[in-house]
Amino acid sequence: MSNDPGTLCSRIAGHFLPNPPGRLAVAVSGGSDSLGLLVVLNDWQLAGGPALHAVTVDHRLRPEAAQEAAKVAADCKRLGVPHDILTWTGWDGRGNLPDQARRARYGLMAGWARGQGIASIAIAHTADDQAETFLMRLARGAGVDGLSAMSERFESDGVTLCRPALSVFRHELRAVLEDRGISWVDDPSNEDLRYERVKARAALQEMAPLGITAASLVTVARQMSDVRKTLYLYALEAAQRLVRVHSGDLVFDRSGFDGLPRETARRLLQTSLKWISGAEYAPRGRALDDLLEAIAEGRDMTLQGCLVTLRKNDLRITREWKAVASERCKVTDVWDGRWRLEGPDIAGAELRALGKDGLVHCPAHRETGLPAASLVAGPSVWRGDELLAAPLAGMENGWCAVLVRDEEAYFTSFLSH
Repeated sequence: MSNDPGTLCSRIAGHFLPNPPGRLAVAVSGGSDSLGLLVVLNDWQLAGGPALHAVTVDHRLRPEAAQEAAKVAADCKRLGVPHDILTWTGWDGRGNLPDQARRARYGLMAGWARGQGIASIAIAHTADDQAETFLMRLARGAGVDGLSAMSERFESDGVTLCRPALSVFRHELRAVLEDRGISWVDDPSNEDLRYERVKARAALQEMAPLGITAASLVTVARQMSDVRKTLYLYALEAAQRLVRVHSGDLVFDRSGFDGLPRETARRLLQTSLKWISGAEYAPRGRALDDLLEAIAEGRDMTLQGCLVTLRKNDLRITREWKAVASERCKVTDVWDGRWRLEGPDIAGAELRALGKDGLVHCPAHRETGLPAASLVAGPSVWRGDELLAAPLAGMENGWCAVLVRDEEAYFTSFLSH
């Protein structure tokens, strides 16, 4: 890899071409990766690239964190890049700290970016991170999906998180900083062998004599990504052939599904469950194996807030009532992330799941062709204990239900992996 700053800037800027954003945020922790990315993106800004705005999240987990954030602020000031510091105080000492900190960081930055009118945030995941992640997932026995390269971009609360440095190695970014005389912060946790990523980093050094390097693992991860895309194309073809959307449910031709290769069936179920539930991640591993086993045996099963039911000719996936029993919102809002109800303006009305109590007030529900399990988990309009409308159950009263994540979104979701 070339250490030429101009070449490095072109490689990183290439991530955003041919339609670069007018404004771009960059997440900067003060470590070499994020600080190096900031400097390179600033070079691009000075050459006519997007206007930059840096952001640092202080997790309040180490005494030094505030001082490190202040150093980033000073570095940004010298570069002429506006900078904001966000703080997280949500750690209660329980659960998976790295995962909770990551989610909090992305959530805070997404909210901040929306407030700034910025649609994209650059984060400094490098080729080294790619290789370390591959090795950690390999140790867990991951399959094609787990061993595939990180996504170059993903959505978080309506903001796009970009990884423009996935093809760049850490030493390249450090070389830029050293050339400019800019120091960076070394987080002491990066040397703590209690952390899985630190162990993976050390293992890579030990395996280098065998030719197993960060560069070689990055190559394998990219190849696995190509395989993953191909498998999802097979799943999309199966969905287009076997699945129909019925009032928010997904109905599969059962005989066709039973004849699918297991890997295609897995991806078809994963994507379908995620589409209905709106979950951040699709189910994997043992849970999905249990579902495939239940389907093979003809047993109904719940998973990820969805109910999978088997009939002679059909397999149906619907929302599980328990998953939405407490969901309430204004009639003008989207309910369960899926449904928008349109109707008259009624003071004091709200959206809820219909439930069994509501279904008894819908005598025409059998004419809809939807099973009771689907109807009770569907949206309805209430005012106190009074049911005003349940469009999916045949009680319109001037209301209609519009599926926000529609059929087109379902099929498109197979291409977003």
